[in-house]
Amino acid sequence: MGFPSLAAQVFLPFAILIGIWVAWSDMKFMRIPNKAVVALTVVFVVLGPVVLPFKVYLWQLSHLPIVLVAGFLFNQTGAIGAGDAKFVAAMAPFFALHDLPVIVGLASATLLAAFATHRGLGLLPALRRATGDWESWRRRDFPMGLALAGILIFYLILATHFGQAG
Repeated sequence: MGFPSLAAQVFLPFAILIGIWVAWSDMKFMRIPNKAVVALTVVFVVLGPVVLPFKVYLWQLSHLPIVLVAGFLFNQTGAIGAGDAKFVAAMAPFFALHDLPVIVGLASATLLAAFATHRGLGLLPALRRATGDWESWRRRDFPMGLALAGILIFYLILATHFGQAG
């Protein structure tokens, strides 16, 4: 993996906290808060120059506007929600481009697992009663924030163990 291990270790606690926030919010309200998107962006903008070489930091940061434009276009076609597009853009700097094969595999597995878990847990009466006000139980569309947060967290976990040293 190409993402620096030290940077992944520094980013991971923030990604976990923000990821839980995003997953919960998307399941409960079917909405990813703009504040969560901004928080994740701020984590990279503030900590990135400290834990990454400056050229690497700038390259990684350049992923954000590119993915934001692509996400906006996908949103305009109805392929993804606006919150999903914004959160994916905020996630983009945390991924090394040459890890794309790993990212695609990880994203596929995480999306399938998140979908199966969400739908499976939704069949449990006790859980449905405890979370009866969750919008994601009433709608056919899937709370992608659950999967997106997982992709970011699992990638950073992998990078802490298999990322570039130093």
